[in-house]
Amino acid sequence: MLGEQDLKSLLKFDAGYPVLSVYLNIEPAERGGEPVRRRLRALLRPLPEPVAADLQIVEKYFEHEYDGSGRSAVVFSCAPAAFFQAFLFQLPQRSRARWLPQPYVKPLAYLLDAYGGYGLARVDKQSVHLYAYHLGEMVASQEVAGQAVRRTKSGGASALAGRRGGVAGQSHHEQEIEQRNLREAAEASAAFFQGHQVRRVLLAGTEETLAQFRALLPKAWQSLVVGSFSPDRDAAPADLLARAVEVGRVAEAAREAALVESAVTAAAKGKAGATGLQNTLRALHQGRALTLMISEGYRAPGYVCTGCGQISAQDFAACPYCGKKAAAIEDAVELAVQKAMRGTVEVEVISGSPRLEQAGRIAAILRY
Repeated sequence: MLGEQDLKSLLKFDAGYPVLSVYLNIEPAERGGEPVRRRLRALLRPLPEPVAADLQIVEKYFEHEYDGSGRSAVVFSCAPAAFFQAFLFQLPQRSRARWLPQPYVKPLAYLLDAYGGYGLARVDKQSVHLYAYHLGEMVASQEVAGQAVRRTKSGGASALAGRRGGVAGQSHHEQEIEQRNLREAAEASAAFFQGHQVRRVLLAGTEETLAQFRALLPKAWQSLVVGSFSPDRDAAPADLLARAVEVGRVAEAAREAALVESAVTAAAKGKAGATGLQNTLRALHQGRALTLMISEGYRAPGYVCTGCGQISAQDFAACPYCGKKAAAIEDAVELAVQKAMRGTVEVEVISGSPRLEQAGRIAAILRY
């Protein structure tokens, strides 16, 4: 399964030969066999003749090694360097193939950003069920059960306790047990999330229970809670996963919208923001970019300095930074993403943002 380290390794790969990168969406009704190979051949047909050796390697993989699982497959091949990697995902992706000097990783950056490292805590007053999800799959689970709460009948002391501030019909002892259970659940959740490198947290349960549970989480984990929902009592892990993915997707879209708005507004005021290809590339080269945002699927030709590596949307006879000449490149956006990810710049590949489309399909929040 793809992780941050895999992405970093792909970013570092530079053998001096072009790399074939294939992203193949696989419909559930067409998994395995001839339908997948037919879809693959149609995708690869437009590529240039020099890619033939890598085409054979990729086709051989799908004929003999691909097991028919997953909603999409991603394959990288560089035959002269004996380099080959394949990843399968339970999430659909847009089919595409690229023949570039380095692996085409922009769609993988989007997947990791949108669907990587989710944690879910399903909480009640007695226990917590914990799940870690990565790229649409459950990778770990744990149940932590507290002390059973034995309800007393309504009336008498229990009813009086309810009128003094507790839940009606609940004794002070029962309230203490529930609070202790929730404290232990919060501690176990923090340890579980830390151990599985969770970056975003989802909560499932009743509104009252979740409010108490969230307040007991360490503040660092409270800040990573992106959404909550009330699940069906008998919801299976697969149902929870589907609901969690949807709630997470909505939360992610809201977060992305806020980032885009921040960049566009700052750029319009002449402050710490940049929009449009040339302005954003300039800020990236100057080391001013903090967060780079691009529309999913955005490609644009450009130029790169043969000396200092400055990427530009415009041709130049002499680089303003080092005086060297420019070389034309097929996709300046992909090169910018790779440069950003090799450094300390956060990369957000954003799908379905009219605001970002209007701003030129690329923007950045700047350090200054």
